Amino acid sequence: MTNPTITTEAPAAVARTWTCVLFDLDGTLTDSAPGITSSLVRMFETLGLPIPTPSELVEYVGPPLLDSLQAMAGFDEAGARAALTVYRADYAANGAFDSAVFPGVRGLLQRLQAAGIPLAVATSKPETQATRILEHFELAQYFDVIAGATDDESRSAKADVVADALRRLGELGVALDHTVMVGDRAYDVEGAGEHGIPTILVEWGYGSPAEAAGAIAVVHSADQLSTLLLG
Repeated sequence: MTNPTITTEAPAAVARTWTCVLFDLDGTLTDSAPGITSSLVRMFETLGLPIPTPSELVEYVGPPLLDSLQAMAGFDEAGARAALTVYRADYAANGAFDSAVFPGVRGLLQRLQAAGIPLAVATSKPETQATRILEHFELAQYFDVIAGATDDESRSAKADVVADALRRLGELGVALDHTVMVGDRAYDVEGAGEHGIPTILVEWGYGSPAEAAGAIAVVHSADQLSTLLLG
């Protein structure tokens, strides 16, 4: 996210005790664009199609990929599913761990866990892959629930993933009355908003300044985010 308007003072809606925090994965917890975009390049090469520009490739990071392949690459649904199969095979083998945990994120998760705040991941990435990545980077231990898309894409929209995360948290007895989402794209704001959940956007992700519309705050560091989440 480049040069957004940053909320420097927490609005009243932020300065509260949160009972639960949902986190997006790509662009929020991990800088995963290198692995995603390199696998996309190899997918387009395998299919004999023109390779999008670097800026166009980054646009694929975050939203459900099946939708993006149709909206941005012009595939019909059958073609998008075939392309997705090629992409996922390459990503699982070559791209999944070509990423890094953003600075300060691990310490933030440790502080939230120590404060007794239940945490969940809600990502449009397939849940099996998200779990594998979080375990690889030793972040899975901080989350009560890891919710993501199904492998068959029957659940991939952000609102549906958030709904699944909330359902599973509720089954664990987590209080959901003051839940907040942390993400980096408009899809996070919109998906959480469908459930009446406010969103804090992180500046270090892949969104544009315009995507901050509707967020209750935009933060530029993990320390600033920690202040908004812990008070």
